[in-house]
Amino acid sequence: MPKSLPIFYSALLLTGVNLLLRLVGTTFQVYLSAALGAAGIGLLQLTMSVGSLAMVAGMAGVRTASMYLTAEQLGRRKPGNVTWVLSGCFLYSIVFSGLSGGCLYVFAPQIAQHWIGDLRTIPALRLFAGFLPISCLCGVMTGYFTASNRIGTLAAVEVVEQLCSMAVTMGALSLWAGNDPGRACQCVILGGCLGNLLTLSALIVLRLKEHPPRAPRISVQQSLIRTAVPLALADVLKSGINTTENLMVPRRLGLNVGIADPLAAFGCLSGMVFPVLMFPACILFGLAELLIPELARCAAADSRGRISYLVQRSLKVAMLYGMAFSGLMFLLAEPLCQALYHNSEAGQTLRLYAIMVPMLYCDAITDAMTKGLGQQTACVRYNITTSALDVILLFFLLPEYGMQGYFFSFLITHLINFTLSLRRLLTITRLQLSFSVPALSAAGAIAAVWGAGHFSHPVLRAAGYLGLLVSLLSLFQVIGREDIQWVKGLIAGNFPRKAKK
Repeated sequence: MPKSLPIFYSALLLTGVNLLLRLVGTTFQVYLSAALGAAGIGLLQLTMSVGSLAMVAGMAGVRTASMYLTAEQLGRRKPGNVTWVLSGCFLYSIVFSGLSGGCLYVFAPQIAQHWIGDLRTIPALRLFAGFLPISCLCGVMTGYFTASNRIGTLAAVEVVEQLCSMAVTMGALSLWAGNDPGRACQCVILGGCLGNLLTLSALIVLRLKEHPPRAPRISVQQSLIRTAVPLALADVLKSGINTTENLMVPRRLGLNVGIADPLAAFGCLSGMVFPVLMFPACILFGLAELLIPELARCAAADSRGRISYLVQRSLKVAMLYGMAFSGLMFLLAEPLCQALYHNSEAGQTLRLYAIMVPMLYCDAITDAMTKGLGQQTACVRYNITTSALDVILLFFLLPEYGMQGYFFSFLITHLINFTLSLRRLLTITRLQLSFSVPALSAAGAIAAVWGAGHFSHPVLRAAGYLGLLVSLLSLFQVIGREDIQWVKGLIAGNFPRKAKK
């Protein structure tokens, strides 16, 4: 098997690729917003929400299962068994993606009429259904390459995929779609599906060229079902609830007398604010993507010291990273959204949601680590409970309080989910975290925001905030000599394998 990179350099490479792809995606989102307007973006978001539900149902947890089971076999030093893992995952994926795609194709007219409320989306839904098995098989292969720590190869393929997808989408939009939201949906889906086809073909060829060692046939059915089915149930139910929420939001907002265009309000939040809010998180997503197989390997080898080190370090990095960007978004929300979208409402909304950034970013890391430690069933319970609560709250709050009700529901449900996930992670790792570190970090961030807010120019605000934040965190000893030595070790290539005792 080709040589793999240490986890830090793998994370760094994946981070760079994710940052590049997210930047391209956000730029494309800005282009769509200008071309279609807030209402058109809202319709596109509803269509993609239905497609996302079909994708999750077709994937049925197989991507994470492929990653987890591959890492497990590699942790046991049995690379020959990976072939049987992939074979089982392929068969599993073909069955579930075929069923999901067939249902979407057959019921596309009813979904477009009764769920989305626009018959122009029927061709887009059917196009998505036709390519669904390819997209799901692509997930199996990316899971394998991630677990094998073949991040350089995977990053190169993903860059080519994104470039292909963007080229097809932009070409189709400019030559055919015009300002028609229905055709725009088809263009976006066509570009993404052709990109997935290219990725699947490339990864299969690269896997075959590895000439993996032969091993006696093993049964992966039970392990695959035990790993994938809880994830599938969680993902399908959560995606189903989220789709219900997205389809319900414009209709319930329509009952609020203070909102003139509910679809535009929804499009502003989901198509403008959330992409900016989560854009910096692509760096953490690179780390989260690698923590799942890394922790699975550590658990298989019973490396508790390594697990404790990764959990504590990852949580601290996510918290500090979230604090940094939370303050930046709070201070720069309005000029940023004005420059991107020429929309002052989006800036005001982004400033409100910016206060939740540290929690959202830490939650992404926590969720990845719990999955890496085999806690899929717990994730099922938490995701179902909080997603269902979100729908209930929105149903009652939106007609009365409008988008303020949406914010309240978003805050409560994500806080509950994060609290439950973090509690589970600390229980299974037997770790105890000090409350003083996040409290001092929050105090430093608030003080830095107050100090930087006195500057009028956005650049001075950003520089002032980061300078004040680092100074205060150093003063509060949140960032200490050990952290500086850790960073120097990373630069020198000496990534520590476990925490010092």
